[in-house]
Amino acid sequence: MEDPKVLERMRADWNERAGEDAYYYVAFGRREQDDDEFFSTATDVVKGLQWDLKRVRGRDAALEIGCGPGRLMRPMSRSFSEIHGVDVSDEMIRLAEDRLRGTPNAHPHHSSGSDLAMFPDEKFDFVYSYAVFQHIPSREVVFNYLREARRVLKTGGILRCQMNGLPPHAKQYDTWSGVRITQDEIKQFARDQDMQLLVVEQIWTQYMWITCRKRPAGWTASLAGRGAPPAAVIRRVSNAQTGEAVAPVRGPLAALSLWVEGLPDEADLNHMTVTADGHECRPIYIGEPEKDGIAQVNVALPEGLRTGMVPVEIVWLGQAVAEPAWVRIMPAGPSVPRVTTVTDGINLLSGTRIVTGSVKVTMHEVADAAQFHATVEGLDVLETESFCADPISQRYEFNFRLPPQVARGAHEVLVSLGKRKFAPLEIEVA
Repeated sequence: MEDPKVLERMRADWNERAGEDAYYYVAFGRREQDDDEFFSTATDVVKGLQWDLKRVRGRDAALEIGCGPGRLMRPMSRSFSEIHGVDVSDEMIRLAEDRLRGTPNAHPHHSSGSDLAMFPDEKFDFVYSYAVFQHIPSREVVFNYLREARRVLKTGGILRCQMNGLPPHAKQYDTWSGVRITQDEIKQFARDQDMQLLVVEQIWTQYMWITCRKRPAGWTASLAGRGAPPAAVIRRVSNAQTGEAVAPVRGPLAALSLWVEGLPDEADLNHMTVTADGHECRPIYIGEPEKDGIAQVNVALPEGLRTGMVPVEIVWLGQAVAEPAWVRIMPAGPSVPRVTTVTDGINLLSGTRIVTGSVKVTMHEVADAAQFHATVEGLDVLETESFCADPISQRYEFNFRLPPQVARGAHEVLVSLGKRKFAPLEIEVA
């Protein structure tokens, strides 16, 4: 049972954020965005959601959990006869009602913050949520939302949502840094709720994505009695990131795409095993079959794999689905730390124009974040904090404040990791 105090704190905190600067807290890019800028930030998110619409077999109705001011509902409304959104904040819903006046098939609703009681069973073809569950402090609330999503989905409907997959910690969660969910918890939820688990990607990050299809009640138990799976064929194996017919033994590129013809329609990540040279891989993604009947299956390579040509096999419900295919595994290259972005630390859309006095530097392949050091005009930066955004790619965000002596105008930030120094980063202090 959800604690009413938790729900009230969620409502109060998000009402306060909506009153202060709703667009900033929803699209964490820049303060005081105008309508056009705010709604333009939805483009990349919507592209990702629409990619999963290939799985959706009906376009009658969709639901967004945590709709805020309607940023995603407006473009997503073009794909459905009707779209509904719920939010715990009545202030956010007030904004959504105003911003969606010109979208007659979009309907925002103020909700309890933990359920979808206003909707009947089997109403929606697609339920989605983006950057919402990361801010919920209660595991009970998150999983109740997931169970409710299953209830209101039609059989065959798709759930696509994002949550905080960072490793759990002992700190108390709040309405900004919400509860952390593991991939094992998601896999167990799918088994318990008769959901076909199709995607678990970006695990161990703040932005873990999952995709599930609702199957009939009792579906999971019924799989145990299935006979031999239909014969499939692995047409090709490639690197999941580069498309090349080779993958390194470890690192961010140590992942494979299998292109499978005749994969069983009910195959999912809970009941399918992919091995490389007999070692179990971590399944990530099962795509919808294309017109030629070929589906994409992505997996991360396991630790301890040998180099050279290795066999890749697929097992579903304990039985081989196809003859093994082969792929070349090569030694991993050396780790090469690099700076990928530098922006204002708060107003991210400001880019290298520093308007808040804080700076965010993003780096990949950082083996030891404690070795990070930065200076401006020969002065050490202040209050440096590091955050591991993705342990697989070793992507870190370093946030720091500029020394007060740094005047307005153009400057160079000098960054180093231990003895390794990087090219100067140009910024403009406003």
